[in-house]
Amino acid sequence: MKHELFKRVFSSAILIPIALFVVIKGSYIFNLFLIICFLIATYEWFKMSLKNTYKYFGFIFLIFSFYTVYKLRLDEYVLLSLVVLICVLTDIGGYIFGNIFKGPKLTKFSPNKTYSGMCGSYLLSFIITIVFFNDYFFNDIQLLKMFIYIFLISTVSQVGDIVISYFKRISKIKDTGKIIPGHGGLLDRIDGMIFAFPFFYIINLIDKIL
Repeated sequence: MKHELFKRVFSSAILIPIALFVVIKGSYIFNLFLIICFLIATYEWFKMSLKNTYKYFGFIFLIFSFYTVYKLRLDEYVLLSLVVLICVLTDIGGYIFGNIFKGPKLTKFSPNKTYSGMCGSYLLSFIITIVFFNDYFFNDIQLLKMFIYIFLISTVSQVGDIVISYFKRISKIKDTGKIIPGHGGLLDRIDGMIFAFPFFYIINLIDKIL
């Protein structure tokens, strides 16, 4: 676990600042970064689902997911950063708490997912996100709404992780690739995000209308 955790932390320590810099910088740098990520994720998806009929549905979903990332960045990069942070914390919290406390498995599709890991995902997401976004959100929305957003995004991220784990299971592979040490492929890293982005985009859109 220590070796795997080190690789995850090391990879995250490099990737998270780069991702946040690109998101904040915006412009053509962000667009180029988004296109590269989309192409890699698409390649990994088709490679994983080469012999399955659902591959085109997944491809269409990836297009929609990355489109919502683009739209969120156009609206306000802080909202995009919020989703990224919650998804990353959800993944880290689940991994650390799951390995420390173990316990009953959450689902047979993803044997490494446990109830303790799920609790850790929520806990870390709540604590760190509120600390980082305290000034920004407390001026715009109520504390309760902040908690609801974090809970929903973290939940969708975990569900997305399980969904991709299901597809990997029926494709009989462990990782979608080997591009990121400790994480596998890019799709392994952003599996929760590709579901969280469209979800947040839709609820944010509804919130603006209401």
